[in-house]
Amino acid sequence: MRILILDLDTLRPDHLGCYGYHRDTSPNIDRIARQGVRFNNYYCSDAPCLPSRSALITGQFGIRTGVVNHGGLASDPRREGSERGFRQALQSHSLWGFLRSQGFHTASISPFAERHSAWWFLAGLNESLNPGKGGMESAEEITPFAMDWLDRNASADNWVLHVNYWDPHTPYRAPAEFGNPFAGDPLPDWLTPELLEYHRSLPGGHSCREVNMWDAAAPPHYPRHMGEIETLADWRRMIDGYDCGIRYMDEHIGRILDHLDSKGVLEDTAVIVTADHGEDLGELNCYGEHGVSDYITHRIPMIVRWPGLQQGHVDDELHYNLDLCPTLADVFGAAPRPQWQGRSYARTLIDGEPAGHPYLVLSQCSHGVMRSVRFGPWQYIRVIHDFYHLYPREMLFNVDEDPHEVVNLAEQRPEICAEACRYMLEWYEDLMKQNLDDVDPLWTVIREGGPFHARGALPAYIERLQATGRGEHVDELKRRHPYEF
Repeated sequence: MRILILDLDTLRPDHLGCYGYHRDTSPNIDRIARQGVRFNNYYCSDAPCLPSRSALITGQFGIRTGVVNHGGLASDPRREGSERGFRQALQSHSLWGFLRSQGFHTASISPFAERHSAWWFLAGLNESLNPGKGGMESAEEITPFAMDWLDRNASADNWVLHVNYWDPHTPYRAPAEFGNPFAGDPLPDWLTPELLEYHRSLPGGHSCREVNMWDAAAPPHYPRHMGEIETLADWRRMIDGYDCGIRYMDEHIGRILDHLDSKGVLEDTAVIVTADHGEDLGELNCYGEHGVSDYITHRIPMIVRWPGLQQGHVDDELHYNLDLCPTLADVFGAAPRPQWQGRSYARTLIDGEPAGHPYLVLSQCSHGVMRSVRFGPWQYIRVIHDFYHLYPREMLFNVDEDPHEVVNLAEQRPEICAEACRYMLEWYEDLMKQNLDDVDPLWTVIREGGPFHARGALPAYIERLQATGRGEHVDELKRRHPYEF
């Protein structure tokens, strides 16, 4: 048995052909989807990058591990304390540790552990190959590591290779010589000139006037990446940059698949395609970032092509990324680790039967501080720190009808908001019962002065708002965030 895990940073599924995108961004990912199971409603429990991969690797929510932020106390896992043995428990209950216990040689090609000083990510790996640029790698710098590893190991049995590409992440980095295969393609049609003009009147981190988070600086070495969105032509350039990153990465994925085929092992290799989080491309006035606990940030692709299991199947049930650990245990006929908090969907892979959650509770504490609930057609968002966007405390979107979250229905549908709050409270109480000696790390983030990417930014940002004709928002920002002065 061989397993290839393609971990594609910042990849939103609705920009893939197999998820219905009108641009041809992903022919190689699409062919994997045709041969396996595609999950339509798959979400990272905790966003963005560091909290998401913590949940994936540990099989636990951020409220349990303590990892919900990109800095401060809540960016490191909780200590095990006096019960810690000669080795940490994560050595055995991590995703890699579990696979190793099943007889697999585990290898990863990724800069992630160094990027976030997340050394726990390596627990259970036999090999870790670090390309060395801390997440600024382009695909042509990742693929040679994979090709070399496969040259040495492809024909062996019982290996897992994790390959982590970053091309859809800002700054959009497809090489200039790649060109723009989407230059003549239509844009998505949800962003209108009127909505963009409204966004330009608003404050907020990574807003259309501050794509660089707090200013409009554009990185000179990455011409595909924008500093400010003034017109729909600018937005086109941004969308094209993102989509080119996907297509460029996809071509490199094709090289890996072809290499496996040339070694005669592709058909017998399981392939898992997923991501850590999505990417807002204007939704909620967040451009080129993943800073909100919304449908777009949390929804990720999940495609599983597994020899002998379902082919060409589409699943619409609700799943967390942390469900992968118990699912693999079921597929291998092994007992799940007691630390895992996910739910197996192995029967979906085996016989196509539904095996999802009735609702999901999702968390973002690195840019803003928010929790959300995904259920039925709804995405409910409860805002604690607004990332200086002045979002209302409650937002509610019917994402079946409004996937780009244009119309907030919270005031019109209070009964739906109340239902979401009941789900959130139920989830919170159940998780905190398992956490009796610890506090909710969300409140640790607030006590430390706010989420990492916003902490200390407001005084200088207020000066920018006043200089750019948006001073009318300053009083409300000061009212909401008095502790930041």
